Amino acid sequence: MRVYGDSISGNCQKVQWTADYLALPYEWVETDILKQESRTESFLALNPAGQVPLVVLDDGRPLAQSNAIILHLAEGTNLIPKDSYDRAKVLEWLFWEQYSHEPYVAVARFQMRYLGKPASDLEPRLVERGNAALGLMEGALAGSSFLVGQSLTLADIALVAYTRMAGEGGFNLADYPLLQAWIRRVESELALPSL
Repeated sequence: MRVYGDSISGNCQKVQWTADYLALPYEWVETDILKQESRTESFLALNPAGQVPLVVLDDGRPLAQSNAIILHLAEGTNLIPKDSYDRAKVLEWLFWEQYSHEPYVAVARFQMRYLGKPASDLEPRLVERGNAALGLMEGALAGSSFLVGQSLTLADIALVAYTRMAGEGGFNLADYPLLQAWIRRVESELALPSL
């Protein structure tokens, strides 16, 4: 399996972390989005959307979109609950992450870290919605060690990627103590170095 990804991207990291956690063999192909490497003719032939991450499976079939990829990789493992309700809750978090978390937390981080924009120049809506997303997660973690049930799932992997880097987008994680503790737990489960 080949994984085309940019190491600066949380969406790419969650694919890498899922594969590593499950001890799946893969070749990482660094694909620099800042250098437009996902816009080459050969890349677009695999993924016409021109986005990373992209996985080319052992049989040659390409699969894009980070959460679709991690769902495919984790099929039949403990990262996807067997209980149908809990499985649906994992999916709920995955859909929410791409619609209500990543577009604000990750975009603010990208603008500050990679475009050099000061926090004061961020669009207020980005900051407001990013903090709302972090606050929602803080509330969800009251009385629970993980987002769904009491063990690591794909929901945690998907959401820890950009949440642990939220400070790079001007968000103050000290305002979210349950979230900070959850980040440390997930980092430990995935054997990631703390930021």
